[in-house]
Formats: sequence, C-alpha cells, structure tokens
Amino acid sequence: MSDGPGQDGPGEGHRAGVVRGAGDPERSILHVDMDAFFASVEVLDHPELAGRPVIVGGSGARGVVASCTYEARAFGVRSAMPSVRARQLCPQAVFVDGTFARYAEVSAQLAEILFDVTPLVEPIGLDEAFLDVTGARRLLGSAPEIAHAVRRRVADELGLDCSVGVARSKFVAKLASKAAKPRARRGGPAPGAGVVVIAPDDELSFLHPMPVEALWGVGPATAQRLRALGLETVGDVAALPEEVLVRRLGSVHGRQLVELARAHDVRPVVPGRAAKSVGHEETFRYDVVDRAELHRHAARLADAVAMHLREAHLAGRTVSVKVRYGDFTTVTRSHTLAVALDDPDGLGAVAAALVEVADPRDGVRLLGVSVSGLQPTAVAVQLTLDLGRTPEAVGRPEVDSAVDAIRARFGRQAVGRASAVGADGVAVPAQRQNPWGPRHEPTR
Repeated sequence: MSDGPGQDGPGEGHRAGVVRGAGDPERSILHVDMDAFFASVEVLDHPELAGRPVIVGGSGARGVVASCTYEARAFGVRSAMPSVRARQLCPQAVFVDGTFARYAEVSAQLAEILFDVTPLVEPIGLDEAFLDVTGARRLLGSAPEIAHAVRRRVADELGLDCSVGVARSKFVAKLASKAAKPRARRGGPAPGAGVVVIAPDDELSFLHPMPVEALWGVGPATAQRLRALGLETVGDVAALPEEVLVRRLGSVHGRQLVELARAHDVRPVVPGRAAKSVGHEETFRYDVVDRAELHRHAARLADAVAMHLREAHLAGRTVSVKVRYGDFTTVTRSHTLAVALDDPDGLGAVAAALVEVADPRDGVRLLGVSVSGLQPTAVAVQLTLDLGRTPEAVGRPEVDSAVDAIRARFGRQAVGRASAVGADGVAVPAQRQNPWGPRHEPTR
C-alpha cells in the first residue's frame, strides 16, 4: 500500500539467518496482519469512536474507502469501495479523512516489535509482514508460541489487534492469518482465533475447499477463465494436469497456480526490500479540462515526488505519468533518462512532456507522477535531460536544500515554485496526503 521510499528496519544490522525452502517441514513462517489498521488507529486516537462504524477514506463524491471498522463491514462496506456507495450502505458511518503520517508512525512501532523477534522480516505495506522464525525457535519457543507472543506485544504496546498465520510457506501463512481474523456481524464483531496454525500435513485439507480466488494471481478475469474449465476450488486446480493450465494461461502463470494449489511455495522471506518507485497521484474535485491547469498539477506533483526522493537520498531515471479520464479510462506513459534526477525542475519537465499525450478536453479525473529506476543520490549525476524542453538549469542542490529547509521549519505550503501556485496558494502535496480522493464535495 505504500508508494514511498522504503525504510531500513531496526534489524538492518543483524546477521541474516539461513533461508530454507518451502519443502522443508522445519521452516516456520508467520504472516502478521493488523486488523482494520487505519480505522483501528483512528479509534485508538479517538476513543469516542469505539463501537461505531468508522470509515477512513475520501469523504467527497469521488473518494474511496481505505479502511473501515468491523462495525462498518457488517453493513457491506469494504476497502476500495466508492465512498458514495459506502454512505448508501451505512448512512450512520463516521467518515475520517485519515492521516497517513500517523499510520506510518504506528507501522514503524510495529516493525520494532517484529524485528525484535527475527531479522528476517519482509514488510508488505504498512500493516502486514512476513517473518521467518525458523532460527528464532530455540530462543523464543515454537512458532505458535512466537505468534501468540507477537499478538500480546502488539496489543500491550500499540493498543491494537493483529491476526497471525503460521505455516511453512508464505502463501499458506497469509491465508491462515485471514482465517484468524474477526468476523463482521450486526451487533458487534465476532472475535477471531487470533492465531491459526497450519501444519504441513494439514495444508491440502486447508487449501483445497477454498475458491479459486484464494490463489495468488487470480483476479476476476483469471477466475472466470478457470471456471470456464470447470474449476471452482483450489482442489480442482490442484487435480488438473499442469499442461492444461499452461496452454490456457501461459507457462509461468499456469505452473505457478498449480504449484500453489498443491501447497508448493518456495519463496523465501526477503528482508529489507528496497523501494522500486516513489510517486504521488491525486483525484481532482472536478474534471480538469484546461491543459495549462493540468501542467500546473503535473509540476506540483513532480515537486512533491522530488522532495520525497531527496528525503530518502534517492534519485530516479524513469519518470511515469498516469492520466485517468472521467470515464475511468486510464493512460500511462513513461520516459527513461540517461541520468538519475531528484530535482523538481528536471522531473517536472519530463512530467509536463509526458502529460502532452493527454487530451484534457475529455476531462481528466486523476493525475499521477512517479519515478522508478532508483539509486542512491551519491551515484546520480545530474547534468542534462535527454528529452525535449530541457530546463535552463537542472539539478540546483543549493536551491533545493534551501526550499527543503524552509518547508521543514514552516511547512510545505510556505514556499514553492511559481508553477505550483494556484488560486489557493502553494499546493505541494505531502506524501500520501489525501490519497483516497477529495475530502469535500466539489465546489466551483
């Protein structure tokens, strides 16, 4: 769920343990998943919301649900649902815009707890992680004992609940944590098991009754293709000759699904995964139909991305722009530079050129700018751009440092480039600021 640069966990300096294959019955993998994370943090910070249907997300007409309490889920509200639909299902819900920085803070506290258990922690977004505790059992006890201890520490130190799955593979552990979660129901959520342990001998009986959507890589389209073959459950996929799925889905995807359906998952827990990209996107309160306004939005988004890169001491070579129209048609364009950049002028020039592919007369609903091909700033050389409309100066570290210092002291709205100034003043979005849509109803 994160689009920002990765952070080194507290266990960065520990010696990595032995990574075992999924076929090793001695391997112990935990999947820790926070329960309704964003919404639970809001209830923690605002106790008056306890027991109420709380929805975190964009509260405007174009917003989407990011998270919700189990009291809201009992009415059918789900993550990624349009906020308008959520209001229809649960008119009494309390909408909270959410504060991404607060969630990141709690996530960092969670990471400290997990890295106390083992250095082999693979974070997945802010609210979940895989742990390989094979090497920790001699010191901390069995894998189920470690799982229960993690839950107790999270509850005692963070005041939040999590669910933990225990298995010998990442795939089964993740499904086990889902089975451990509370269940939404009217009148209050039904407590879950908290920890679900799947022994190697029980993997197939646990997996095979599940629908095909339980397999990683099976979305609505793939599920429809599997059902066209008469495959309804994971067990049906496991029983199918591998070559049949290979012919229908391709070599890589077909083999992967059969392997997972047979509980074969050889992927190790990979700690300290580096960020692949840094980006920001924004859903507008109304469709943008003016090209100059679209360019202004591209410039300020590029400014925000550049600032995040500098904070992480990173630069990137590939700039990407995503344009979504009012009818939800989405177009993406990318350009790879000869050198890596972390300055707003250079990234803004590339973003502006890529935005030229968009026809704003059709109404642009969403615009995103991201940078990939990341590398440490120390090895990045900012000399020129190999794209048209090269700015007069690229890479002015003294100017960027001064801007960063002013914003750190007085706020990001204190100073900005002229291209980022609109009717409301300087508008440089914070990382993941309001990522779920506009907060208020459109006004023009």
